[in-house]
Amino acid sequence: MQTEIIHNPGSAAARIRLENGETMTAEGGSMIAMSSDVTLETTTKKKGSSGGLLKAAKRLFGGESFFFNHYTAGASGADIWLSQTLPGDMMEMQLDGQTVILQAGSFVACSSGVDFDTGWQGFKNLLSKESLFWLRASGKGTLVISSYGAIYPVRVDGEYIVDTGHIVGFDETLDFKLSKAGKSWVSSILGGEGFVCRFNGHGTVWCQSHNAPSFGKVLGPKLRPR
Repeated sequence: MQTEIIHNPGSAAARIRLENGETMTAEGGSMIAMSSDVTLETTTKKKGSSGGLLKAAKRLFGGESFFFNHYTAGASGADIWLSQTLPGDMMEMQLDGQTVILQAGSFVACSSGVDFDTGWQGFKNLLSKESLFWLRASGKGTLVISSYGAIYPVRVDGEYIVDTGHIVGFDETLDFKLSKAGKSWVSSILGGEGFVCRFNGHGTVWCQSHNAPSFGKVLGPKLRPR
């Protein structure tokens, strides 16, 4: 599986090249176009895994699609073009046994060697108005993720603070807790920050330049019927 990201960071798309017989799994509804010599199979689970309906239901809570599309290339190989829901960036990650935690809606596609499941993040996320379930991706292979706006890595060596709405994903080696952004709740709320994630440990947090909930608050009133 070879990946090329184009038109990033504002309107990124991913071109995935598969060799003969190679299979890729992608988020439902993400396909823009593909070669004619491709076999497409749609299921509620990753090929070869168990617990399809239960895992699919958990993914809905995590902001992902109920279905996965599995693309298998024919004898001459295949190209599949993938998009994302919000305008922004896409990034290719190479997993080599590590686990990455992804925020809701960040998963785009992966090669057959990458496994994923939806994990409970606890009621601390309910307080921050973020998803209660995040996706856990692990194994060996290629993982393609997306963001709202530009995506960039922040290396954590000790403690680092990130706004909850700007998190794309992070290494499982990092622990985190929710806290107020300012010294008091009044300053945190009036300053527009509210809750932040305080990461501790050693690893990487991938951040996005835009915040979808904040954009929704601005756009929402303009869409009301007159």
